[in-house]
Amino acid sequence: MKKTISTVLLASFMLLTACSSNSSDTSSTTTPSGGAASTSKEITVWAWDKNFNIAAMNLAKDAYAKDHPDVKINVVEYAQDDIIQKMNTGLNSGSKSGLPNVVLIEDYRAQSFLKTYPDAFADMSGSIKASDFAEYKLGPTSLNGKQYGVPFDSGVAGLYVRKDYVEQAGYKVDDLKNIDWQKFIEVGKAVKAKTGKDMLTQDPNDLGLIRMMIQSAGAWYLKSDGTTPDLKDNAVLKEAFETYKEIMNANIVKVNSDWNSFLAGFNSGAVASVPTGNWITPSIKSQADQSGKWAVVPFPKLKNTASSVNASNLGGSSWYVLNSTGKDTAADFLAKTLGSDVNLYQKLVTDVGVVGTYKPAAQGEAYTKADDFFGGQKVISDFATWTAQIPKVNYGLHTYAIEDILKVEMQNYLKGKDIAKVFSDAQSQAESQLK
Repeated sequence: MKKTISTVLLASFMLLTACSSNSSDTSSTTTPSGGAASTSKEITVWAWDKNFNIAAMNLAKDAYAKDHPDVKINVVEYAQDDIIQKMNTGLNSGSKSGLPNVVLIEDYRAQSFLKTYPDAFADMSGSIKASDFAEYKLGPTSLNGKQYGVPFDSGVAGLYVRKDYVEQAGYKVDDLKNIDWQKFIEVGKAVKAKTGKDMLTQDPNDLGLIRMMIQSAGAWYLKSDGTTPDLKDNAVLKEAFETYKEIMNANIVKVNSDWNSFLAGFNSGAVASVPTGNWITPSIKSQADQSGKWAVVPFPKLKNTASSVNASNLGGSSWYVLNSTGKDTAADFLAKTLGSDVNLYQKLVTDVGVVGTYKPAAQGEAYTKADDFFGGQKVISDFATWTAQIPKVNYGLHTYAIEDILKVEMQNYLKGKDIAKVFSDAQSQAESQLK
């Protein structure tokens, strides 16, 4: 994310424009690449990631087809950036045809879509029971009392721990449950002294850890209105930055610069823990020779912030129906699958690795099954429990634009810039650039 802020804002504007959608679309043509449905019995879904989101949607499609064989569902894969471009191009051409009936939107971007173009999306309040989903997902997926999104995957975070390294340092896995970050640093130093292994691997330009720290306390980069930058006087963000610097200065971090080196950090056995979203589980389990050596405990909390809890989130997305021809069928499809089908959610866990945010599914067999890789721990059940504890925040309109500012200021802070000056400057930049 090395774009200039102006480029990011332009891209964001184009993205939001794309989301104004086809609220009055009456097109009767369908293209192989995924156009608006020609009848109410044909719908098109756009999403990214063949092995995760697309695989999950195909399972939902198969489940729906059992009772609705007359409905044709086209599941189309594009990269997320391509979805943005195609929607933007279609809208700017003056034609609203060629757009999907159902689209996947990242939770960090959802409020931008909903606030700027509320007429683009169908109100799903009467199609799903919002209270059946994890409360934290309702923040980004609803607006003005209406539920627009069907919450999908959980980005619930955990602290993945190498049991053998921790035990060599004189601790037990139980000693790392429900800890704060200062305890994490203490254990990390002991692990480094006894084993020579770093406690974690971290890219200094990736603020995912900061996101998880502040959401654990119900805070974000913006005020509750979702638009006003909240940096200068944000005590939670200040503690997160200070904690991050403590971790980086404790000589317990194996620095990485990209995704592959991040994966290599724990796959090679070079680090003792991985604090991140549950979607990393397949990557950790990819090393069969490490089976039985890992456990997962609750995410650490901020020590000096009373509202911080041992639960947080990183990532996640939800499904939206566009106001266009076929919207009733699209809404029914989502309502009867990802909006209510407990059995489908069991298959999402076993076949794809998706930990959903549909609470009734948590009692299913797939959620409560022990995982031999994690020494028999019921990790999916634990993640489901922690999902329900994640504080609800308003991600608002400018997550990525503000992070571009904070990435620079984080580097300045790590090099010695005063913390008050860091946030004063960040606040000024945000206010001037995000008008």
